[in-house]
Amino acid sequence: MQRLYDFLRRHPTWVDGFWAVILFGLSCVSVTNVNGAPDHHGSPRGGLAVSAVLSVVVALRRRMPEKMLLVAVATGLAQLVLDEQSMIADFAMLVIIYTVAADGPRWASRVGLVGGLCAGTLAQMRWPQDAGVLGNTAIALFQTVPFALAWVLGDSLRTRRAYLAQLEERASRLEKEREAQSKVAVAAERARIARELHDVVAHNVSVMVVQADGAAYVLDAAPDQAKKALETISGTGRQALAEMRRLLGVLRTGEHKEAGEYVPQPDVEQIDDLVQQCRNAGLPVDFKVEGTPRPLPSGVELTAYRIVQEALTNTRKHGGPNTGASVRLVYFDDGLGLLVEDDGKGAPHELYEEGGADGQGHGLIGMRERIGMVGGTLDAGPRPGGGFRISALLPLKPTP
Repeated sequence: MQRLYDFLRRHPTWVDGFWAVILFGLSCVSVTNVNGAPDHHGSPRGGLAVSAVLSVVVALRRRMPEKMLLVAVATGLAQLVLDEQSMIADFAMLVIIYTVAADGPRWASRVGLVGGLCAGTLAQMRWPQDAGVLGNTAIALFQTVPFALAWVLGDSLRTRRAYLAQLEERASRLEKEREAQSKVAVAAERARIARELHDVVAHNVSVMVVQADGAAYVLDAAPDQAKKALETISGTGRQALAEMRRLLGVLRTGEHKEAGEYVPQPDVEQIDDLVQQCRNAGLPVDFKVEGTPRPLPSGVELTAYRIVQEALTNTRKHGGPNTGASVRLVYFDDGLGLLVEDDGKGAPHELYEEGGADGQGHGLIGMRERIGMVGGTLDAGPRPGGGFRISALLPLKPTP
């Protein structure tokens, strides 16, 4: 049964053709029976010709609605001229008016409406009944009602289809917007993880390289110092692995991890440990905190830590030998200020002018992105007299 239904939906002309045959058969019977009536107008041949044409209108109504409408209008006018009284086949006019109102262009729908409203009146004027003026008027109005209803039903179907199409288009658009938002969110998360990995790897690996070089240099002359350097390398490596484990855990799906498996995100209080780690690696750092420390949003805490970490990493990488650095952390009423300076030879020009790559990484790009996420400002460039300077201001919001 479902196959038959699907077949009929794919071949609507066959369905219309079936009903056209039924209509033509009924029309033939009607024309034959009423032809001999004394009050009947028209001839059998004329009635059969009109029935045949209107049956074709029904058969092709969905394939050629506009043309079939014009054929129906012409057939109706021919009935009036040739005095072929209304017959069962005229039901095709209701069908074609419904069709053009539902599926045809607007001009065809309007023509169908006007024609339908005029059909009953013209028929009553051409073949009046012996019912007086009021009676004939009432009959004309009664005959007009089916045409009006056919047009209203077709136009309602058109409106409903348009509404459903609009809903489908809106749902499709919303789905595409959700997909786009999901892609943006995924890209943003990947960029965040990339920045985190850059900061972790660049800082800790640079510390390990400096300590390894120092250990190799003093291995024979000062074994104790070499041992201390190796311990620093070991601790730094474990710290890097712990942070990378936390970051890479974000990328895992379908796994249930214990909360204790991941280390917490760095905050402002750990900047002191970061500075001490740099001192142990051979970089003199002067660290001061000004203002009254207070709780900060987690995003600001992480951003401040990563900026200081990246700045000190760049100092070790680009400052040259015998370079010293200073870190200032200033609590304002409405913001947190960061100032990191060194007295080395400074970073390459393209690092800060183009916001580009520091070697193979993207240090300052990551800084600017981080600060932009919390609504802060960044100023990076060479210091007067030598060295490099990074100044940042992070706006603070009251924590609940």
